Amino acid sequence: MIVVVLGAGAWGTAVAAHAARRHAVRLWTRSAEHAEAMRGARRNARYLPDTDLPPALSVTSDLAEALAGVSPHDGLVVIAAPVAGLAPVLDMLPDPLPAPVVWLCKGLSRDAGLLPHEIVRARRPDAVGAVLSGPSFAQEVAAGLPVALTVATTSEAAGAGTVQAFHHGAARIYRSDDVVGVEIGGALKNVMAIAAGICDGLGLGHNARAALITRGLAETSRYGVAQGARADTFMGLTGLGDLVLTCTGDLSRNRRVGLALAAGTPLDQAVRALGHVAEGVACARAVLRRAESLGVDVPIVAAVNAVLEGRITPRDAVLALLSREPRRERD
Repeated sequence: MIVVVLGAGAWGTAVAAHAARRHAVRLWTRSAEHAEAMRGARRNARYLPDTDLPPALSVTSDLAEALAGVSPHDGLVVIAAPVAGLAPVLDMLPDPLPAPVVWLCKGLSRDAGLLPHEIVRARRPDAVGAVLSGPSFAQEVAAGLPVALTVATTSEAAGAGTVQAFHHGAARIYRSDDVVGVEIGGALKNVMAIAAGICDGLGLGHNARAALITRGLAETSRYGVAQGARADTFMGLTGLGDLVLTCTGDLSRNRRVGLALAAGTPLDQAVRALGHVAEGVACARAVLRRAESLGVDVPIVAAVNAVLEGRITPRDAVLALLSREPRRERD
């Protein structure tokens, strides 16, 4: 099987390295300089400096070279770009698409508030596609540590191809057909992780963090079900699993943004210090807009958005959440 990974950030490099332990993998980056550096060092010094690239992984900045010989029967195209980069990458792919397409991004488009599958459907309605998501840090996947992910699709070809590419070694891949639920879980957990970072940064304790994660899960489920997702999806890997990891793990970029905000660091400085994309920052406003249009109550998302926009301090946002009227837990 030939696996083509488009995007050589930390996550793209990690999944490429994992797939290359079993298959021939081509990792594409836009930058010829970046590609040359990775080929020479056999490492991605910019985004994943501690991981040696396996022998079966080749690196190129030539898209035609990356896609050469890929077919629908024994190939897979993996888009490892942030949400903002999904449409541009789709537009670069040839017509017809050479193989099933899998996207890894978690979030909503900044302007239209579209989920990734909606972006794919709008740009490439011919795509046979799937989303691969779940609780996963790039460094751990690249190191070969255990991980469990979910591939969500209504296409048997895309689902089977994704399992074939990634279900080996220490990685388990589970199947789902709830694309909406899986994508919403992946989007909202980033916003909740910013809230968790604020909570921890203010020293509010483990009890407060547990309450935040639990109510964040309820908020995510409420938001998702209103858009046709299944409630049980949010109790799985791409709901509860990803939420817990991102809200508690020290490698979480979105949690680190929350920690910085709680310490009084300006947002632009906090994001710049990461050196990576924190999807929750761009996602918060898009989630809030869609929630308002659906009439869905998302108090944690609203509080995070207010902090990100500088309309309220992190401490006052927490106090506002604590002062909400009592209600039934399942509401």
